[in-house]
Amino acid sequence: MKIRRIVVTGGAGFLGSHLCDRLVNAGHDVICVDNFFTSQKSNISHLLGRPNFELIRHDVTHPIWLEVDEIYNLACPAAPGHYQYNPIKTMKTSVMGAINLLGMARRCRAKILQASTSEVYGDPEVHPQVESYRGNVNPIGPRACYDEGKRAAETLFFDYQRMNKLNIRVVRIFNTYGPRMHPFDGRVVSNFIRQALAGNDISIFGDGSQTRSFCYVDDLVDGLIAMMNGPDDFHGPVNLGNPNEMSIALLAETVIKMTGSKSKLVKRPLPADDPTQRQPDITLAKAKLGWEPKVALDAGLAKTIEYFRGLDLDQFRAPTPNF
Repeated sequence: MKIRRIVVTGGAGFLGSHLCDRLVNAGHDVICVDNFFTSQKSNISHLLGRPNFELIRHDVTHPIWLEVDEIYNLACPAAPGHYQYNPIKTMKTSVMGAINLLGMARRCRAKILQASTSEVYGDPEVHPQVESYRGNVNPIGPRACYDEGKRAAETLFFDYQRMNKLNIRVVRIFNTYGPRMHPFDGRVVSNFIRQALAGNDISIFGDGSQTRSFCYVDDLVDGLIAMMNGPDDFHGPVNLGNPNEMSIALLAETVIKMTGSKSKLVKRPLPADDPTQRQPDITLAKAKLGWEPKVALDAGLAKTIEYFRGLDLDQFRAPTPNF
């Protein structure tokens, strides 16, 4: 195996820390870059003593000069409450972050992967979502800072590829869950588990009929690495997610059952522009990368619930006042 120098931006976050684990354990030299806005140093503290791991506190809206072979760009707050807290900064993170990292990739002639999102599809009128679908996004709504920021980042990646022959990879990540989710990130899985374990009412936005597809973090990391190591002529975008769709209400009931909680469901108003359906078509990922999820929801939820049971919530602070 050839040892590669790899930078992971957002590497102390939920997804990034699991990716760092995998790359460090594979023997690569890994540089984790994070500004710790929504991430936790505890996510990567176990790696700090490893000789092939380095941590840099840095905000990707500012240039950074590193000598690397590969770049995974995962830097951006991803939960609605977090990215809406400072929407201008969210847009800057996606756009200026992409420009700075693409510049570094061009200088180093490095491979670079953009962690895009299913949010580029907006509230989709095509179901399930295929990569050729151009989306239904409100460009001036409260979610636009994230949706349009990620869409602009994809634009930059493909323009850099066309103009500079850069070796790019773009993945569109659908809902992912697992250990190391921030307990106050406001996402449905972490919200439901935290509320159920505390015996509190579980908040359902809308009537709970809106659907999502939940991919366990280990499967998602497999997909990221498969894309980075995939064919050089396949730039994406490619959907990464679990195609098994379920309603939010059913997820809440499943969490209540698995935690043994007596929590009740409480309905609250649906936020603006909240997608009613979200399900990836992963035909392209299967064909090009030989990738598909393997972990069943019950098995993944069991591991996530076990992680949350072991948390001291006093050691966590909500990154924004939204939660």
